Parts: sequence; C-alpha cells; structure tokens
Amino acid sequence: MSLLPHLQCRPDQIAERVILCGDPARVDRIASQLEGSELLGQNREFRLINGLYQGLPVTVCSTGIGGASAIIALEELVQAGARALVRVGSAGALQHEIALGDLVVVEGAVRHDGGSLAYLPPEYPACADLCLQLSLLERIAASGHPHWHGLVRSHDSFYRDDEQAVCRYWHERGVLGADMETASLLTVGRLRKVRVAAVLCNVVAFEQDVQQGVSDYAKSEAAMMAGERLAIAAALHALTR
Repeated sequence: MSLLPHLQCRPDQIAERVILCGDPARVDRIASQLEGSELLGQNREFRLINGLYQGLPVTVCSTGIGGASAIIALEELVQAGARALVRVGSAGALQHEIALGDLVVVEGAVRHDGGSLAYLPPEYPACADLCLQLSLLERIAASGHPHWHGLVRSHDSFYRDDEQAVCRYWHERGVLGADMETASLLTVGRLRKVRVAAVLCNVVAFEQDVQQGVSDYAKSEAAMMAGERLAIAAALHALTR
C-alpha cells in the first residue's frame, strides 16, 4: 500500500475521527489525553499519531501555518477515510472582552484565506458542523471555563500594512477572533462531505501588536495551557459522542 504523499503514512492507519492542530508540538500535548499513543510519522509540518479515547481510535495531525497546508492534510486524511475532524487551534481576539485563554467555538468563518478561494467562490459559506459545535459547547460549558460561540476570520498574513484597520473593521461587525486555517478546513471539509468543526484558544488580546502578544503569551502561559487542555478534551468529547 502506497503512502499518502505529504502525510507519509499508510491510508489504513488513519482513523475516522481526527483532531487537527497547527503546531506539531501540540500533537504530543494532545497525545497526553489519549491511551496507547503511537507515532505514525513526521514530514515537514505534518506530525501524526494514533491513540485511543474511551476505546475509540483517534488520529491527531498537525497542519503547520496557513490554509494551504491545512487543506493538504485534510484532503489526504479524507482520502484515507477520515469522516469527522475537529481543529484545536489558537486565535487572536477581535473583541476586548475575550481574555487570554478563553475558548472560541466556531460557528462560521470569514473566508479571507487563499486556500478555500482556490476551491470555491467567496459566496460559499464556511460553516462548522452543527452536531460537533453542540458537543464542543456542552463539554466546555460543563467545565465553567470562559468561552464564546460565533464567527471568526481566517486570513493569510499578520503583517499587511493595514492590519489594524482590517481588524477594527471586523471587530465592529462582531467577529470574535482571527486565525489562519479554520475557513479553509470548514469550506473544503463541507465540499468533501465530511464533518468539520473548530475550537480556538485565544492567545493575543485585541488591539495588541504581535510582538507584545508573544510577550504576554509567555506571562500568561498557565491560563492558555489550561484553555488548550480543555479544548483538547472538548474535541475528544465531540468526536467520540
């Protein structure tokens, strides 16, 4: 059996239930909540493991930064049999009241990414699977952790000259946060007829520059790690309901 071209593992190694994350290091943190974790391989930004949650097989796959590489992972995972996928990622807030470590369960995404636009026109909506959304919200609400539910914006660059004006525009229209992968995953996942959702941990306060945000990330690491751990638990709960 030939290997998946970019993920570099066999199709029969991929579970129907998948957690996606950007950072390859997060794969190992997700593995800590699984039983019997096994490394499938690593190629470029794609690191994959398998494990069990409540006796059910789960694959975890990192996608790197941006929608283009996230779509590569999604396409190959779906070809291999993945049917429900939840992104556990990070985001920058677009509302002042969203604190570091708060979680955002995505309802839909503004498609300012190039990856999804390569597939479908901008009129096609990027919507998360409703059942997965409800399961994520159920698990997070039960914990009492601060969380939000609504729209995010996915984009391709942090460093455009009008970045602050763009963020202010979407802030005024009620968008909760910004990331770089969710819109691509929701759009192409819907096109491929699989269930996709996303839960994002806020790592940058609104109207704070990236450099300051990185500094605050280090100071507030405990709060954000707690948010990430809960996001992982919620994703596993949603996938194995």
